[in-house]
Amino acid sequence: MDLALWIVTGLLATAFLVAGANKLFIPRDRLAKAPGGGWVLEFSPAFLKTLGAVEILGAIGLILPAVLDLVPVLVPLAAAGLGTIMIGAAIVTGRRREYAHAAINLTYLALTVFVAAGRFAE
Repeated sequence: MDLALWIVTGLLATAFLVAGANKLFIPRDRLAKAPGGGWVLEFSPAFLKTLGAVEILGAIGLILPAVLDLVPVLVPLAAAGLGTIMIGAAIVTGRRREYAHAAINLTYLALTVFVAAGRFAE
């Protein structure tokens, strides 16, 4: 079970690191042109930058506390926080009738719940 948690945690950390970096460093207009990126026009550039920074911090929070064995309770808390972001993302994409993207967001939500539950149980 621990190996499965580490694999899923690593995949999630990578996905959120990339997504966060994109939001933080790519201009909003360019993000909007990406497939499924139209949602960014509904939010301010400052919100997108903040969201990107929070996703990067969440990705770090998934890995670093467990690797360093410093306050490992931060891992499931980071997973829960990222899961909350995915709930919001699923709502936004669902309202836009982008059901495929909403399903992807719900999949990420399920993975964050798996990590949070698995790490809280330790």
